[in-house]
Amino acid sequence: MPIARANGLDIEYEAFGTPRDPALLLIMGLGAQMILWDEAFCAQLAGRGHYVVRFDNRDVGGSTKFDDRGVPNVLSAMTAVLSGGTVDAPYTLSDMAADSVGLLDALGIDRAHVVGASMGGMIAQTVAIEHPARVRTLTSIMSTTGNRALPPAKPEAMNVLLAPQPTDRAESIERAVTVFRTIGSPGFPFDEAYVRERATRAYDRGFSPDGTVRQLVAILASGSRTEALRAVRLPALVIHGADDPLVPLEGGIDTADAIPGAQRLIIDGMGHDLPRALWPRLIDAISQLTARA
Repeated sequence: MPIARANGLDIEYEAFGTPRDPALLLIMGLGAQMILWDEAFCAQLAGRGHYVVRFDNRDVGGSTKFDDRGVPNVLSAMTAVLSGGTVDAPYTLSDMAADSVGLLDALGIDRAHVVGASMGGMIAQTVAIEHPARVRTLTSIMSTTGNRALPPAKPEAMNVLLAPQPTDRAESIERAVTVFRTIGSPGFPFDEAYVRERATRAYDRGFSPDGTVRQLVAILASGSRTEALRAVRLPALVIHGADDPLVPLEGGIDTADAIPGAQRLIIDGMGHDLPRALWPRLIDAISQLTARA
């Protein structure tokens, strides 16, 4: 896959469709590589008239790693958040938003429809707040505002998130299965073979568990976007699963409430993943939003 120089980093990306169509930038979540935006999902979005770009965030996959900045202490960061203190982080979501805009620059894209999932939704929100001229529409999926008053993850989801990082290929694959069994959509079939295939590809593309820790602390350090989102004046869509154990539904509701005029799509049976059975509904909703712009 090609690599672009963006915001001073190497960002690995892949594009689908024709560049003459309006760009749609897909931003993935915590520790997740761009391949979790499935190729067929991207192709279907491209078939709706979008030039679709997916990419690896900093610290995962083929993009620049920040190993020289060490591994922050997650428990200390969480304690600081709970006490109302500040978090010392190697970087923040604002830096990751600047990476996204830098990739648009490198690709010669003036404005894009921006779609983010989970942490990617947080980054997409930050792009809309800090770089509004670069955004046509905003879609935030299974994400939240960072409002510390919102309900936390369910204990089982928090436990799997904070479990020790895998040390080799086999452990990495088994961890992915455990994670998605725990946080995935209870209303839709669990495709273990698919999860294993994606986890194997992700490990072989670039194994960087320390990068996941740095990204998690970036989330903790970035605070709440609720007030800043009230100033966003863009067509926006918030998609959330009614049964999300990692980012409870209240996070999606808070996001939709904060953005003036935002549409909301709450899906029964959806957890914290993108099951294939939901792709038509998600693609329809995203494409209807982009058509407004």
